[in-house]
Amino acid sequence: MRDSNFGELSVIGMKGCENFIEQVDLYLREWRSHDEESSFITKAENPRFGSGEGKGMVHESMRGHDVYIISDCFNHGVTYKMYGMDVPMSPDDHYQDLKRTIAAIGGKARRITVIMPMLYEGRQHKRATRESLDCAIALQELVNMGVQNIITFDAHDSRVSNAIPLTGFDNVRPTYQMLKALVRAVPDVSLSNDDIMIISPDEGAISRTMYYASVMGLDLGMFYKRRNYAIVVDGKNPIEAHEYLGKDIKGKDVIVVDDMISSGESIIDVSSQLKERGAKRIFFFVSFGLFTNGFDTFDKAYEEGLFTKCFTTNLVYHPVGLMEKPWYTEVNMCKYVALIIDTLNQDKSVSTLLNPVKKIHHILDEQKKKTQIQQTIIQ
Repeated sequence: MRDSNFGELSVIGMKGCENFIEQVDLYLREWRSHDEESSFITKAENPRFGSGEGKGMVHESMRGHDVYIISDCFNHGVTYKMYGMDVPMSPDDHYQDLKRTIAAIGGKARRITVIMPMLYEGRQHKRATRESLDCAIALQELVNMGVQNIITFDAHDSRVSNAIPLTGFDNVRPTYQMLKALVRAVPDVSLSNDDIMIISPDEGAISRTMYYASVMGLDLGMFYKRRNYAIVVDGKNPIEAHEYLGKDIKGKDVIVVDDMISSGESIIDVSSQLKERGAKRIFFFVSFGLFTNGFDTFDKAYEEGLFTKCFTTNLVYHPVGLMEKPWYTEVNMCKYVALIIDTLNQDKSVSTLLNPVKKIHHILDEQKKKTQIQQTIIQ
């Protein structure tokens, strides 16, 4: 349905995002009173030749449309045929398909917004020696192709946006959604400063943990990674130990906040040290659960009582079997993404969506009342 003041809304989901955009579309249709047969989803595909070469195809005209393209560059569950073999798509493959889709639109759209939950090459955001600056180059490429806005979640370092200072770049953090998932999954959790602490697993996560601690009025502790800078393993200096800085955590619940779980070895090591220091229950708040080495490390750590729950969003691909794990809870972000799209399409400010302090305080107040009632019953 076209609004006289705004571009007609179209949402394109890249490969692997089909289920996610279907949920987003349901919310958009509900809010805009669309009938069941209509949809804001635009049909697009990225077929490949037998050699592995690909192309982008959009099956509807995007002239004058306000287009939102959602791309999960870390979905290795999607494959394509190359020389008769099934090849899992790498982040590079997903990124190239994204550019092909933008190219297929042909500059006809009124506005193009790319929603890339986990930023492509986000960990290669700075130069330490003679090496590439892949994330900055990718952002500049998208802008040069006509992308007006880029939305990402919990960027490894949001300062990479300095590469495109005149283009819209929003770094969204799922703080409110994480807390809401925690109180639903663990009803007896107390969010009082006497009962729980926020922990940063390394110095790189300190900014996001400071936000949690400040908004919730909690104490903050942190670990710093002592690395061996004499050698390089898998492209990075290996971690020799995690050193703790902060107040006593004995008898308290702990929330460890990070942007991603790769192999999981680092966050499990942190969890082990927290347990040695007397932590009661340990909850992981992690935006992106990649689990690159599978679940064995987490299964073993859970059985040993090193952590209680792991919360990650559905913004990236979930490896098969993750949803069945007793230690895992999904944080659904579809409604939030739909709300961002709906707001931007009407050219309204998303400032309140990006700063959910009031909603967080509402959760804190509700949990405080619940805790007081429980204490009264016990007495």
